[in-house]
Amino acid sequence: MTHALLAGGVAFLIALLAGTQVVPWLQRRKLGKAISEDGPSSHMSKAGTPTMGGILIFGAVAVVTIASNLSARHSIFLPLGVVTATMAIGAYDDLGTLVGGKQRKLSWRAKFVLLVALSAVVACVLYFGLDAHSVNIPWGGKHDLGYIYLPIAFAIVFLMTPATAITDGLDGLLGGTAAVAYAAYGVIAFVQGQEYLGTFSFTVVGALLGFLWYNAHPASVFMGDAGALPLGGALATVALMTGHWLLLPLIGVVFVAEAASTVIQIAYFQTTGGQRLFRMTPLHHHFELIGWSEPQVVMRFWLFGIVAGMVGVGLALAV
Repeated sequence: MTHALLAGGVAFLIALLAGTQVVPWLQRRKLGKAISEDGPSSHMSKAGTPTMGGILIFGAVAVVTIASNLSARHSIFLPLGVVTATMAIGAYDDLGTLVGGKQRKLSWRAKFVLLVALSAVVACVLYFGLDAHSVNIPWGGKHDLGYIYLPIAFAIVFLMTPATAITDGLDGLLGGTAAVAYAAYGVIAFVQGQEYLGTFSFTVVGALLGFLWYNAHPASVFMGDAGALPLGGALATVALMTGHWLLLPLIGVVFVAEAASTVIQIAYFQTTGGQRLFRMTPLHHHFELIGWSEPQVVMRFWLFGIVAGMVGVGLALAV
């Protein structure tokens, strides 16, 4: 585990130092995000803040992983591949959200098709390439699922990838909660002897902490979909590779709550003829509109994420 923690520390320093150049570069390239009018009016002051900060996170992850974690197990190429694919999708979409930008965002249909394709590939690689087709149940042991594993793995990747993107709406919210979730799965991976996977997880944690230096309120850079989509896709992949994917809704409870609030709001709105269950979704906007300050929302969501991560690790250790 020493190597993993050192890798995380190095990733933190790389992201921290690289940010002194990357953030001004994003500003010079006029990659400032336009703020949707559908969100809280208080967010309009954030218009023009550079986005696509995900390149800072996963640039650091790539450097550390290529330098120190490729030789251990070739299966590490799977989460790296997921990061590359989702980062490309997210970056293209980010270009359509810029202030004064002329490029169109990806349509929801195009994004849907791309995520379906990615999720299918990941599920097949896990099953046929990495011989992953089981589930670990706390106090219940390991159970082989056979071919039913394929649709389950597909659903987990497909649902978790956009769930993290939905969470990315407040300064520091996704960065902090994702760091906790990756740390939890890093511990789980090490307990199971998957050192390469634990090292990857802690590398992401370190890079996220370096990014948070610039994303802390008031943020000088946003993660964008270039960072949010890879975080979800890679987290789902890591969870599946550990076999403890049943714990993902718990360890990623904030992401699940954010995504679920949006789905529930839409369903409630349509079935009641226009009534709303929440003031605004995703869930973090609801709490803003009932009077919580942005730092309060972020900190309290972090607390839920930390406790959920602790309980998740505890359940993973139950045999």
